[in-house]
Amino acid sequence: MGFQLGNLYVEKGEKVCGFLKLPFTEDELPVTLIYGREEGPTVLVDGGIHNAEYVGIECVTGLAKQLQPEDIKGILIMIHIVNVNGFQARTVSVSAEDGKNLNRVFPGNENGTYTDKLAYFMEKEIFSKVDYYIDVHNGDWFEDLTPFIYCVGNAPAETVAEAERMAQAADMPFYVKSQSGKGGAYNYAGSLGIPSVLIERGCNGMWSEEEVAASQKDVKNILRRIDVLKTKPTLSEMQMRVPRHMHHAHYIDSEKAGCWFPKKKAGQVARAGELLGELKDYFGNVIEEIRLKEDAIILY
Repeated sequence: MGFQLGNLYVEKGEKVCGFLKLPFTEDELPVTLIYGREEGPTVLVDGGIHNAEYVGIECVTGLAKQLQPEDIKGILIMIHIVNVNGFQARTVSVSAEDGKNLNRVFPGNENGTYTDKLAYFMEKEIFSKVDYYIDVHNGDWFEDLTPFIYCVGNAPAETVAEAERMAQAADMPFYVKSQSGKGGAYNYAGSLGIPSVLIERGCNGMWSEEEVAASQKDVKNILRRIDVLKTKPTLSEMQMRVPRHMHHAHYIDSEKAGCWFPKKKAGQVARAGELLGELKDYFGNVIEEIRLKEDAIILY
């Protein structure tokens, strides 16, 4: 018996590459389905939720070429680019059709605009079929970040524990348990009981082969942790560090509108009271300073 995903079908022991049709648009999603020769869980791995985050897109595209049915227990659903609409139009973080950020609208709306319908489709047609979810991102053109991984934290206890176990398989400096239960794709999947993680590596809308390889290594080791990938890690794929749990995170909004001038880079330590950056008006005058009351590490 095979596995059906929309218009795509794969038999056990086979690999199928094709375009997944969407019911509300002519856009199609590039997808690879791999059904292993042994039974196991069904796992979604995707890139391009944010359409200009190319490390994630190239990570998934490359893995889809590398992995074969003999490597897998269960089923891998690999969506190379989820927001293909924005990717083709070169918009940043948002769909070209309606200007909405896909990772802010879950669970979506069948009767909404393009992005709402895409999120709704993912929940109804894809999340409903999966047991685990690995979402691969990187920093968009306006984001500087140091590599880290999110796991769901606002979900059933067993889901949170399994997601944390997945995150700990990544070769990253840090991991963060997100307390959001909606909006983001992996957050919402977690609220449905699907252990989910989001990989962040690379920034400023750029990508490199080294960053892609590092994210592919993390995806492979997470798949090994959940007993889906059967191959043993090569020397270069061996985990060299376990990420440190960042127990709480600060998300800082400016009080005013202006131009941001950071004094710190991603990955650096900021001491309590130290100046993190300044907001200036359009004439170059400082209108706001950002400082924290405690020591922190700049993640992005």
